Amino acid sequence: MELHLEEGSRVCIVGGGPAGSFSALHLLHYARQKGIHLELLIFEPRDQSSLGSRGCKGCAGILSTRLLTGLAAVDVTLSKEVIQSELHSYAVHVDGDIIRIGQPDSSRKIVSVYRGGGPHHLPGERPSSFDRFLLDQACAQGAQHIQASVTKITNDKLPIVFTNREQYTADLVVLATGVSSNNPLSPAFGYRSPNTQVMVQDELLRPPTWPPDEVSVFLKQQRGVFFGVLTPKGRCLNVSLLGHKLTQDAVSRFIDSIEISPEQGGLEGLCGCAPRIATSSARHFFGDRWVAVGDAAVTRLYKDGIGSAFYTTKRAMRVVVFDGISKQAFKKDYLPYCKNIALDNAYGKLLFYLWEKTLNTPFLLNLWKRAVSSELELPPEQRIHMRILWGMLTGDELYKDLTRLFLKQPALRGLMRGVG
Repeated sequence: MELHLEEGSRVCIVGGGPAGSFSALHLLHYARQKGIHLELLIFEPRDQSSLGSRGCKGCAGILSTRLLTGLAAVDVTLSKEVIQSELHSYAVHVDGDIIRIGQPDSSRKIVSVYRGGGPHHLPGERPSSFDRFLLDQACAQGAQHIQASVTKITNDKLPIVFTNREQYTADLVVLATGVSSNNPLSPAFGYRSPNTQVMVQDELLRPPTWPPDEVSVFLKQQRGVFFGVLTPKGRCLNVSLLGHKLTQDAVSRFIDSIEISPEQGGLEGLCGCAPRIATSSARHFFGDRWVAVGDAAVTRLYKDGIGSAFYTTKRAMRVVVFDGISKQAFKKDYLPYCKNIALDNAYGKLLFYLWEKTLNTPFLLNLWKRAVSSELELPPEQRIHMRILWGMLTGDELYKDLTRLFLKQPALRGLMRGVG
């Protein structure tokens, strides 16, 4: 059965984070191309400029080059107030050594932002919210923000979106709730959310002597933590820990384990949280007149989740406008794109598995450190191992491309040089 949006069709986007706002921006962009007017309603209960967890859904807040490039296509330019820091290098701390990895390509910009209004206990002026900025951009282009929680979504002949006070019949529902919110879809939809893993986070005041453009990555710092990352965000540092069965107290133990020079002072948490991150794809994430996007469907493993949301929503909304809103239309043109992301994540799991084995095998770790040290004498474009690690840490390149890069002869030769 063919189903299409028509002039004046109502689209209900459930979730006003990046995936929801991106959906609206892409949908409005493609609708203008096709010459139709749509009624777009974005349901988001949070005041995204609020402090702490009231305005933020928990995210390290790093925006990749491919996202920044893509935003221009939907007439969005980040304001200077939203950008907290430009990031140019990574300092990798492992076994007492510090390996600095510079940006492989200076034209590929990476920045940090706040999803909400900043840490709960941050003194002074509040930073601008990236999520609020995006939502305002979507509304400026024609969407309407409904500040209410969606309690349930039913599906008869048309989907019906329920809030505590009202109900809205929709021609199309876009599920953009991420993985940390409750799923409002009724069981009849058949939707199964992705598997998740807990990442614990906090925000710290950045010491005056701490580099404002350098991300610090700590490996093998404490048992159960795969890696800990300190990302500059203006006056603050975001700390994100990924590991096995972590609890919030892991942050304080991690901070205590970092060697801080006397002039840097102590590091005290300002706003702790333990968000969930998707580690698999959802199942049954589209059907007639509904589709899930962003983390609620599929996202890149560990890194560049916001960038991934931009491009999954782009593909989904293009299908909506030009191919239709039936299950068959999504299956033909949206599902293959999502499968490619899942396939790339399989390469990512392989890379992170090999990296974990390297960290826990002294011989392999020394081999890798020697290979990286030998690359310091080479031009930036020949620093293969540095580029691979940069890509794994930032999500700025596909895991598949990084895997192929590692298996090429120059990278393997670099490791062999480390044996000597």
